[in-house]
Amino acid sequence: MGFADRYADALTTYSRVVLLVLLVSTAVVGYGAGSIDSGVTIASFGSDSTEAQKLDYIEANFTTDDENTSVVQVVVRGDDVLTKESLLETLRLQQRLRENATVNRTLREGQSTVGLSNLVATAAIRQERSGDGESNASAGPPSDAGAPPAPPTLDAQIAQLESMSQSEIDRVLLGVLDPERTATGPFDPFTLLATDYEPGTTTASARVVFVFQQADTGGDSLPEDVVSAQLATQDIADRTVESTEAFAFGAGIVSERSGQATGESFAVITPFAFLLVVGVLLVAYRDLLDVILGLAGTLLVLVWMGGFMGWAGIGVTQIIIAVPFLLIGLSIDYALHVVMRYREARTEESDRSAREAMRAGLAGVTVALAATTFTTAVGFTSNLVSPIESIRQFGLVSAFGIVSAFVVFAGLLPALKLELEGLLERFGFDRRKRAFGTGGSAANRLLGVGATAARKVPVAVVLVALVASAGGGYAATDIDTSINQVDFLPRDSPDWMDSLPGPLRPGDYELRENVVFLNDKFVQSRDRSEVQILVEGPVTSPDTLDRLVAAREEVGASSTAITLASGRPSVDGPVSLLRRVSARNETVRQVVAARDTDGDGIPDRDLGAVYDALYAAAPDEAGGVVSRTDDGQYRALRLAVAIRGGSDTGTVTSEMRAVAETIERDSDLTATATGQPIINELVQQGLLTTLVQTFLITLGVIVTFLTVIFYRRYGTLSLGAVTMVPVVFALSWILGAMYLLGIPFNTETAIIASIAIGIGVDYAIHISERFVEELSNAGTPAAALETTLAGTGGALLASAVTTAGGFGVLLFALVPSLQRFGLVTGTTIVFAFLSSVVVLPSLLVLWWRYLGTGTPVGDATVGTAGD
Repeated sequence: MGFADRYADALTTYSRVVLLVLLVSTAVVGYGAGSIDSGVTIASFGSDSTEAQKLDYIEANFTTDDENTSVVQVVVRGDDVLTKESLLETLRLQQRLRENATVNRTLREGQSTVGLSNLVATAAIRQERSGDGESNASAGPPSDAGAPPAPPTLDAQIAQLESMSQSEIDRVLLGVLDPERTATGPFDPFTLLATDYEPGTTTASARVVFVFQQADTGGDSLPEDVVSAQLATQDIADRTVESTEAFAFGAGIVSERSGQATGESFAVITPFAFLLVVGVLLVAYRDLLDVILGLAGTLLVLVWMGGFMGWAGIGVTQIIIAVPFLLIGLSIDYALHVVMRYREARTEESDRSAREAMRAGLAGVTVALAATTFTTAVGFTSNLVSPIESIRQFGLVSAFGIVSAFVVFAGLLPALKLELEGLLERFGFDRRKRAFGTGGSAANRLLGVGATAARKVPVAVVLVALVASAGGGYAATDIDTSINQVDFLPRDSPDWMDSLPGPLRPGDYELRENVVFLNDKFVQSRDRSEVQILVEGPVTSPDTLDRLVAAREEVGASSTAITLASGRPSVDGPVSLLRRVSARNETVRQVVAARDTDGDGIPDRDLGAVYDALYAAAPDEAGGVVSRTDDGQYRALRLAVAIRGGSDTGTVTSEMRAVAETIERDSDLTATATGQPIINELVQQGLLTTLVQTFLITLGVIVTFLTVIFYRRYGTLSLGAVTMVPVVFALSWILGAMYLLGIPFNTETAIIASIAIGIGVDYAIHISERFVEELSNAGTPAAALETTLAGTGGALLASAVTTAGGFGVLLFALVPSLQRFGLVTGTTIVFAFLSSVVVLPSLLVLWWRYLGTGTPVGDATVGTAGD
């Protein structure tokens, strides 16, 4: 008696004990589910690259006003946002933000709001105080002041604009927006205007007001009070800005709206998925009890998964949220195999009792279930080699859930079904049911296609599959690996969803459209839209600042760096700071002039003294672009380059590396282009490498495992490798499909390799195991295939339809990334099914002909002639 027989005998003999133990275990493990954070967070994709280390260095050695600060952008747009009425509205908006308790308690100390209306009102006030009507009087003459003077109060600014006519405001506007004027404050006025503004005019289509909040941004999410304040900012903007349109954008708003959209998406699609799954199961089982048992077992698997996440301290991310769909599909698959093999065993001998049939059926399927559990879990745990934590977590949670599915459906479900079957039969109910796919059903005829093709043209089937796989593999070498963060934001719901019942009807989401508008029109303050260039080495060398000027010109020629309406790129660094401080500080101006030997306005000797003067006049601002050690040495400089939102990260990386090369060429300086866009690109580039590593590890482990299993059971060394061939085919097909559909392979879709391998191996093992088993009863391989595809193939068909359908309903989600994930995963499952029931039968026939003849194993003739 083999292991499977002993296991089946023990479970059916002590079914009540098994039930009790597993239910208690479920309660213990499931208790941890209460510790899971209920919020959905956007998974972070970190890196340990040189660029990531340099970014950490920047954060540790340069001080900026953005530290522990969250920024909300209030965008005002319309036909003309430079009218007196519009400017006053945004000043009153700032006033109301301060008056609102929810917002005020989160505002940063000092200047917590700034917009073009503030600059215009402040310039007008200073002109009046100086008695100078010229527009440039707002800059004021240079003095020994370090930091720029504090702006007048909001009340004074409002009173000033109220007292002015539109023509007077226009004159001040033209002065503030003079492209030749050097800004003295920290804000370039052109960063507060849309980039399509035409200098010399007094009309504009959009402008922005920045609201700065004090927040600890070191964690994965913002504090709740900051998020509430950002949502309140949106409400206040809606009520205050009446002459034009206004919207607020901030990290808290993105998190709240994205989580809300995800929740509403699942509220809409869950009923559809449930009806689909139940409908397919009713067709497959034709028995309400088995449907209920299958769904109850699936729920228990999810309880085990949730408990593990709670005990392990793993939160819910947009990647982890896909695991329940995967486990639902696998759970249904496991349940179908157990129930259908039980039904087959019971109908084979009319006098078999339920307990004897369960023993026989479980003995026949346990090894396949155990093998698929191990191999599928290996397919997902291979993600532990990924450098991305969220993908490692996905692999770990998936693997535990898969093992849980085996425990539930190879242990708890058979024991429970056995007890209920006996109870119902004692009440006179006939519990004998035909297995799905057997008999003369339509499903049986459909599944017979693979057996017919294997009997008539096996070589042709394999060649077609091989050619398609070669094409998919070739396409994979050219597949896009870019990622666009905008695609993680929800879209507005389609019109048909407006007809859904109230509780299911999703809200209206303009978040994605607002972000696209921001990316197209404005300099973004988000770290994903900024590149940092770290310059290290002898930064006091005479030509260092000239090199930075050359780098700025290189930035201006790039396609991804944003160009302001003034015609200049948005670059902040030592040179731009020197110009700002020189415009307001006479001492710094003199230091710069004395060390500028060629008269171009850029110091080119004794730069240590220049940095000293900069630190003396404006230490806080200097600390953001010049790094000074405790002993007064200067070791590094920093440039911040604003990137057009939504730019291709590969282009950003190549262009900014060219800028860095301009700085360090023929010098002892080292310049490194870093920042979130570049780090993201490096992560993307590593994904295909990770895929190859993951696949090779998984392939090696699974082939070795299957070889051992099949050799011990059937004496063949080659069947394990043959079983893996359709898995490789399915993986190459999905990569080719992604290429044809224009779906990138990135952090969003990287886990499809695990799914393709995990699901594919599951399906393939069941077919191979059943085929070899049926050889002992069938006279020919063709007959064995017909029985295999009718019984096991029927269970696979029902499983594939429910799993692919469960993922397919994600196409109705409001979040594009979920839609793509559902499309790719559903297609992957379809490919895995087709490769197992169409291609694998032909491979098994060829294996039998050339590698499997001559050696009897049990009652079958399975050989090792070619092994």
